[in-house]
Amino acid sequence: MHSAAQLRTVADYQFGAGAGQALFPPGVDRTIQRSASGRPRQVIQDGDRLVSLGTDGRFTLGLAGGQDLQAALDPPAYRVVVGDESEPYVRDGKNVFAKFVQSVDPAVRAGDEVLIEHERGELIAVGRAELDASAMLDFETGMAVLVREGAR
Repeated sequence: MHSAAQLRTVADYQFGAGAGQALFPPGVDRTIQRSASGRPRQVIQDGDRLVSLGTDGRFTLGLAGGQDLQAALDPPAYRVVVGDESEPYVRDGKNVFAKFVQSVDPAVRAGDEVLIEHERGELIAVGRAELDASAMLDFETGMAVLVREGAR
């Protein structure tokens, strides 16, 4: 069984110090939905999915969890920044293509969960990086981020 303290540890490992506190603050009521075996599958707050815990032990972000992480992690941590041209599509849940990436955390690797921000700093989606940071900036074609949830 994973306790909130264990989930904080996983979040800190995956996203860096402070992420666990942001996603699972002590004393804040979060609903942990579990599988039949008792393994946590999703963490919900006020009806919104914060995170899901994959079978690989890593979190996938929901938009609510992305908002918590955005507030807790200093830029550019886990951020992919896009401009006006792709913003409406990304908000609608469409993927981010490399040619529209304006900047990205240099530490992002393919497979990382990322926050997709508009150049104004507003969180517009969350997703999984399909390319590492340097490839996102170098490539003119190809999908950079698979968007999981957009902020409509």
